[in-house]
Amino acid sequence: MSGQPTVQYKKPKSLLNRASGFLENYTHTLNPYGGCAFGCSYCYVRGMPVAAFREEAWGEWVDVKQGAAELLSKELARAASKGPVRIFMSSSTDPYQPAEYRERVTRSLLEAMAETPPDFLLVQTRSPLVTRDIDLLLRLGRRVRVSMTVETDLEEVRRVFSPAAPPIAARIKALARLKEAGVPVQAAVAPVLPSSERLPALLRPVTDRVVIDDFEMGDGSGGRRTKSLGLEPLYAKLDMTAWHSPSAWRIVYERFAKHYGEEELTISKSGFAP
Repeated sequence: MSGQPTVQYKKPKSLLNRASGFLENYTHTLNPYGGCAFGCSYCYVRGMPVAAFREEAWGEWVDVKQGAAELLSKELARAASKGPVRIFMSSSTDPYQPAEYRERVTRSLLEAMAETPPDFLLVQTRSPLVTRDIDLLLRLGRRVRVSMTVETDLEEVRRVFSPAAPPIAARIKALARLKEAGVPVQAAVAPVLPSSERLPALLRPVTDRVVIDDFEMGDGSGGRRTKSLGLEPLYAKLDMTAWHSPSAWRIVYERFAKHYGEEELTISKSGFAP
């Protein structure tokens, strides 16, 4: 990806989408933006219709959803009248991608949810910007969990697979800030990328909950979407082709098992569940 992404402003007719499949433990997904400027090479959304029918490549466009908070307030009230509301934010974008610094759509949605709380909200991100909203996250109390992607501890790996994403050290520092403030957190080693034996020790002080997931378990298609992305050359570039294996997650799990108890360490779908 080169330069800044193309930004468009759109007025959505709805925000809450029914959750299913991998996210069937949730009632709805919520995406503050369309597209994602982080443009990670392995993102399964690259192979989905939302990305396939755009002229620009994945990572080179962002749609900002206008009037989102007002719309969400109405949809939350309607959804709550029908039963429990469990929201996964976000399934096809990062709610704290760079546009959020300026547009503050995600913050406005959290403000709406602080007023009309869902039964549970999972905030999935890889951005330290989430710490800006600690005040609102605390208002949601135990109804919220922030899940921070830390797929590796090796910066050379991050730079190859997701060069536009925030540095790993900044994410770990953000987890520490969230935990210290009292916000429920977890680290998502998802997808599993090449890492060192020190990753569990780096995460142990900042979170007592870790979920491990890989391409085969976590892309919603048994790995087919990810396979179509042709990631093998990236592993080869790092001389780490041994990590391009369906069993790589087991290596990581065994490393974490030395630092975390069974109740603290989860796998794939169950680790993202409310």
